[in-house]
Amino acid sequence: MKKLFGIAFATTLLDQLIKNGLLLFMSYGESVTLINGFFNVTLIGNSGAAFNILSSNTLLLIFISLICLNVLYFCFIKDKNLNDFEQVSFGLLIGGILGNLIDRVLRMQVIDYLDFNFFGYNFPVFNLADIAIVISMVLIVIQVIKGDKDGVSSKSK
Repeated sequence: MKKLFGIAFATTLLDQLIKNGLLLFMSYGESVTLINGFFNVTLIGNSGAAFNILSSNTLLLIFISLICLNVLYFCFIKDKNLNDFEQVSFGLLIGGILGNLIDRVLRMQVIDYLDFNFFGYNFPVFNLADIAIVISMVLIVIQVIKGDKDGVSSKSK
């Protein structure tokens, strides 16, 4: 379990350090081109969730995040003997949820900054916490496909 909580802590910390660092040096709406036509750092606030769904429903999104964290802990983590793969998966998921939750609680919006353009399509701006959540979901799907009937270890300590 140390690995799971270490990954969650490191993910949350790195996410918050990046966001707070950018807030020190950039203004909302400001964009810095790093790879012309492909990658910019664009500082924006997002009051919604992925693709700006539930925009301006910050309290609902805070509540949903807290419910997700509780379900994760009590249904999939507590009293389980998780393997390394599962600890990484859940650590990234918890870290990502916490990173965005902290933003919502402190700023009433999530700070996004990674701005990519793929073949003329300007992908919605996102952040490290979002990346951690997506990677964790991919890892959990792999675990489910791999054949564990619940998708996670069901062994008790």
